[in-house]
Amino acid sequence: MDSLTNRFKAALAEGRQQIGLWCSLASPISTEIVAGAGFDWLLLDMEHSANDLRDIYVQLQAMMENATNPVVRVPSDDPITIKRILDAGAQSLMIPNIDDAAQAERVVAATRYAPRGIRGFSQAPRAARFGRIPDYHTRCESEIYVIVQVESRRALDNLDAIAAVEGVDGVFIGPGDLSTSLGHLGQQGHPEVVRTIEEAVGRIVKAGKHAGILTPSEELAKRYIAAGTRFTAVGSDLGLLARNAEALAGRFRSAS
Repeated sequence: MDSLTNRFKAALAEGRQQIGLWCSLASPISTEIVAGAGFDWLLLDMEHSANDLRDIYVQLQAMMENATNPVVRVPSDDPITIKRILDAGAQSLMIPNIDDAAQAERVVAATRYAPRGIRGFSQAPRAARFGRIPDYHTRCESEIYVIVQVESRRALDNLDAIAAVEGVDGVFIGPGDLSTSLGHLGQQGHPEVVRTIEEAVGRIVKAGKHAGILTPSEELAKRYIAAGTRFTAVGSDLGLLARNAEALAGRFRSAS
């Protein structure tokens, strides 16, 4: 594979399960540490964390020596943000809160140059290794992986149409907001939520697209993988730090 090949996209095309970790600490140091831990992909989150463009830029750099693949969740469907993240070198993007097919089409357009879309042209961004990949602009779109995030009742109602949009590669189910939309705030393990997610995964797979999910529950992760998810995040850097720090402190407090 050359430097432009999106290994995450290639692995999914081959049918290989991709196990990931959510990264919210906005630190190139922590991202570099977990990038060497053996996960297939890391989600660099800009929606619910302190990450901005500069933070993402240096975390992409921090991951370069590892085989782990970066996926960036942008904060919204804003085409300017999408353009800047692509120029920074991200090839796999997750866009939150996609509720219908028209919105999904606009998101895809933001990742394509004219006449297929509206992505602004930059001659030598980091994505093109500052001009050292001479055919970047003609090849990049085939290596971009667009993930739309569905996380509401309306999105579920429109799921088949969303998944059918050309250029949508993967559909990620947001269990937190979805559980809230279903009336079960903070109860991602509620039977109705789990059943709804499993049904949605089946619909995504039937549409010929890859399904994704995040859950820190090993039991639920295994259930969703069995249901058909192909990129499955099984925890977060924040959760690992908080829960393991609490457990360590607790063991010594109880011993004193």
